[in-house]
Amino acid sequence: MKLSPFPFSITDFNTIEPEIHTGITGFAEWRIIHREDIRIRLVTYSPDYLADHWCNKGHIIFCAEGEMETELHNGEKHLLQKGQVYTVGDHADAHRSYSKNGCTLFIVD
Repeated sequence: MKLSPFPFSITDFNTIEPEIHTGITGFAEWRIIHREDIRIRLVTYSPDYLADHWCNKGHIIFCAEGEMETELHNGEKHLLQKGQVYTVGDHADAHRSYSKNGCTLFIVD
């Protein structure tokens, strides 16, 4: 990853109004900041959240709390637990997320 020059900053995600994204079931709260062409998010999934779409975007995802199941378009399922990171490149593996009990994720894309 190449980062454009941007100034040092500290962000308190608690001061950012969340965007609410409804899933097939449950919802996600996204708190977003942008640094040039990089999107940085603190995302909270409600219990029983299931994404309403397949995503082709690349991400670096750190699970800060709870756990999330990621289903790949080929049917594979992977469990991301607290303290773990997953990475996927743009247009590499279409994926969607599910969280039985809810989780908090730090996502860079």
